[in-house]
Amino acid sequence: MSRGIRFISVGAGGFVVHAAALQGLVTLAGVPYPVATALAVEASILHNFVWHERWTWADRLVRAEGETTPSRASRVARLLRFNGIAALVSIGGNVTLMSLLVGVFHLPLLVAMALAVAALSAVNFACADRLIFTD
Repeated sequence: MSRGIRFISVGAGGFVVHAAALQGLVTLAGVPYPVATALAVEASILHNFVWHERWTWADRLVRAEGETTPSRASRVARLLRFNGIAALVSIGGNVTLMSLLVGVFHLPLLVAMALAVAALSAVNFACADRLIFTD
């Protein structure tokens, strides 16, 4: 299976986490959608990191470190880089796009979320492939 297909598969799971967290925070907890968007994106970032490291880019990590599993120190460093870059791209991009799509164009919450995620996916793949999970 290609890395792109694995990335999309992990992203689909992250999308479910993102959507469930967003909907729950807004409708059940009454959190304003910009704040809920940031929190929901962070939940999906953490989900995606775990699966990208274990599946999408696992071959690179094992080969680069010469071990069967990445070390704890390298995993923590990678998580911090992934979370930092994803925060800039995903949280910043999603909050901006959601404010535009929901606040200005009055799209339904989950429709706006899907459009924002789709718009940012290619940027996220490029950042993960070139800056985070390198060999």
